[in-house]
Amino acid sequence: MPEYTVLAVLSVVATIAVERWWLRTGLLRTAQYWLSMAIVAFFMVLTDGWLTKLSAPIVRYDEAQTLGVRVPWDIPVEDFLFGFSMVTLTMLLWVRRTRADGTTQGSNR
Repeated sequence: MPEYTVLAVLSVVATIAVERWWLRTGLLRTAQYWLSMAIVAFFMVLTDGWLTKLSAPIVRYDEAQTLGVRVPWDIPVEDFLFGFSMVTLTMLLWVRRTRADGTTQGSNR
């Protein structure tokens, strides 16, 4: 399996494992989380699609390091996996931190 693909899949597995066995925020079970991920995915398609479009790429990938699956607008599927991991882990840590501090999302410190 290509290296970039392996790392992308491992990032998702690691993120879910961190939530399941360490942070335990319950965030992945909320509608707010999935709505925010839909918003992130929308903007990711716009920006990543523009950056990776095969007709005039700004960012190029070594095709030997990916599966070669590009959905929509020529975006490598691995980008969605890494995007999920980065955004989800950030949100998980944010929720954990605000709960530990006793703060709420909208409060000013």
